[in-house]
Amino acid sequence: MLKLMRLEMKKFRMAGYVRGALISSLIILAFTCMVSYGQKLENDIPFDSFKMMMGLTETLVRSTFIVFAAVLLAQFVIHEFRTKSITVLFMYPINRKKLMAAKLLIVMIFTFVAIICSDVIVTGGFILFNHFTHVIEDTLTSQLLWAMGGKMLMNAVMASGICLIPLFFGMRKYSTSTTIVSAVLLLFIVGSNNGGISLNDIIVIPIGLALIGIYIAYLGIRNIERKDVI
Repeated sequence: MLKLMRLEMKKFRMAGYVRGALISSLIILAFTCMVSYGQKLENDIPFDSFKMMMGLTETLVRSTFIVFAAVLLAQFVIHEFRTKSITVLFMYPINRKKLMAAKLLIVMIFTFVAIICSDVIVTGGFILFNHFTHVIEDTLTSQLLWAMGGKMLMNAVMASGICLIPLFFGMRKYSTSTTIVSAVLLLFIVGSNNGGISLNDIIVIPIGLALIGIYIAYLGIRNIERKDVI
């Protein structure tokens, strides 16, 4: 399995996606810093506390990399079915289920690691930025860091399952655009905010969506032996 994953990552040049993830993190950091500093210059308070800031950046990071994962699914799985290039792989003496599992594991692991690393980069960068600009006057405590760190870790785990849901829609007609659009629509639903409360704050919903994503992946792997590319 690990060998298959390494071959797939080499085939699709994962280094480029890693660079893209790093650039995305820096863009989120720059956006957060510019908006907060611009509002301060206008005598407006951008963030009431570090908790509010971390909550916003965590949402931005999670949303970014769920869409990023949809791009990976479109490239790793959907595109190969659409162009029928996966037929060549099926001709080799490789277990189809292991091949499909390797592709999906790469997407899940990449999403999880990217979200964690991005959270660290964005949060750490903003804390350093705030040290010089004092955009947030609130005191950053170790208790808050541990609490928010645990929340970010849990959300990263759930996002690595949720990111597989677009696979269901993309595999209908092997459409890469449908895969990405469905991820964006999913974020609109989960990230919708009503009175300061989003659906993602209701813990049952992200857990349920993550389980749905894993079940979709299971179905995709289980049925791959009977799937013919015509």
